Amino acid sequence: MTTTLHPAVERADLLIGLKRYEEARELLAGRLTEDPEDVRAWVELARSHLGDEENGAKALEATERALALNPEDIGALLTHANALRVGGRFPESEGVLREAIRLAPDHWYGYARLADWLWRIRIIGSGQANGGQVQREDMLAALRESDLIAQEAIRLGPEKVYAYEVAWLIADMSGDRTAADRMDEAILRLDPQHERALARRTQKAATAPGVKATEAATLYADALASAPGSEPMRRGLDAASYRLLRGLRWLALLCLALSAAGIDLFATEGETQRELPLVLGQRLWDLVPMAAVWALGALLRYRRLRAGVRVNLPSLIRRLAWARVVLGQAAWAMLCALLITQIPWTERTVPLVLFWAGLVPALATMWFDRPRNG
Repeated sequence: MTTTLHPAVERADLLIGLKRYEEARELLAGRLTEDPEDVRAWVELARSHLGDEENGAKALEATERALALNPEDIGALLTHANALRVGGRFPESEGVLREAIRLAPDHWYGYARLADWLWRIRIIGSGQANGGQVQREDMLAALRESDLIAQEAIRLGPEKVYAYEVAWLIADMSGDRTAADRMDEAILRLDPQHERALARRTQKAATAPGVKATEAATLYADALASAPGSEPMRRGLDAASYRLLRGLRWLALLCLALSAAGIDLFATEGETQRELPLVLGQRLWDLVPMAAVWALGALLRYRRLRAGVRVNLPSLIRRLAWARVVLGQAAWAMLCALLITQIPWTERTVPLVLFWAGLVPALATMWFDRPRNG
C-alpha cells in the first residue's frame, strides 16, 4: 500500500536529494512538532543525519523512533540498518536487513543491500576471532554466501543496476574475472554511461596485449565522451597519450641512426667509408628519409587521432614534467641528427660525439620513465 507523504516531508525528501540537509531538518522538525507519530518524517530525518556522515547517533535515534511507531516499516528498517553502519554498529545491520527481507521477500533491494554488506560483516567477525587476521577460508565462504543473495537480488530486480554492482564487487573480490566481466556487461546494458563499469571495460581493452598507444588513446577518448567526469579514464588517456609522446623519441632516435648511416659514421669491415665532406646534394638527400619518418610516423598518425586525444596531448605536456623531458630528448636527438648530416664535416670525430650525445640521454631514461605517466 502506498503511503501518502505530507507536503513538508515531500519537500524534505527533495532537499535531501539536493544535499541541503540542514534545510530538510528544519522542515522535518516543524512537521514532527505538529505530528510526532509521522513515521515517514522520522525516516527522512534519519536520512538527513546520514547525509552528513557525522550524525550516526542522531540517525539511530530517529530510526528507533520510527520503528517504535511501526516495527514493520520497510523504509525505516533499511534506514536503520544504514544508521547502524554509520553509528559503529555495523554487524547489527545484518539482523535488521534479514528482517526487512522477511517482511518483503519479493523486494530486490533488501537482498542487494544484505549481499553488499554481509561479506564485510563476516570478514570483520573473522578478524576479531583470529586476532586481526582474516582467514582465507572464511573470506571465500562469506563471498559465496553473499553471492547467492546477490543473485537472488538480480532475479527479483533484473533491471536494477545496484544489484549487478554488488554482484560485480563480490566476483571481483573472489577473483572471478569471467563473472565480473559478465556483470559489467549487464551494468552497461542497463546504463551505457555507468562510469565505473565503462572505465573497467575500457581499461581492459586498452591494456590488452598488443594494443598500441593510438588504439588505447582512442578507446579512452571514446569512453570519456560518454562519461566525461571519469577520473580513471582521464588517467588512462594521459597514460596512452604519454605512450604516444614516447613514440616520438623513437622516431628521433631512428633519424639519428639514419644520420649516422648517411655519413658512414661507423666503419664496417671490408667496406670503405665515404669521403668527407659530403657534397651538398648528398647532405640534402639525407633529409629525405628523416622527413619520411616524421611524415608517416608522426604527422599522419596525429591527423588520424581523435579530437579528444589531440586536445589532451598539449594539455599533458603542460601538466607532466616527464612529457616535456621526452619531447626535449626527441628534439635534442633530432638536432644532433641534423648537425651530423648538414654540416660539411671533414672528419668524423665531432659527428661521433654528436651521435652519442643524442643517443645516451634517451637510452639512460628510456626504461626508467616508462611508469612516469601520471
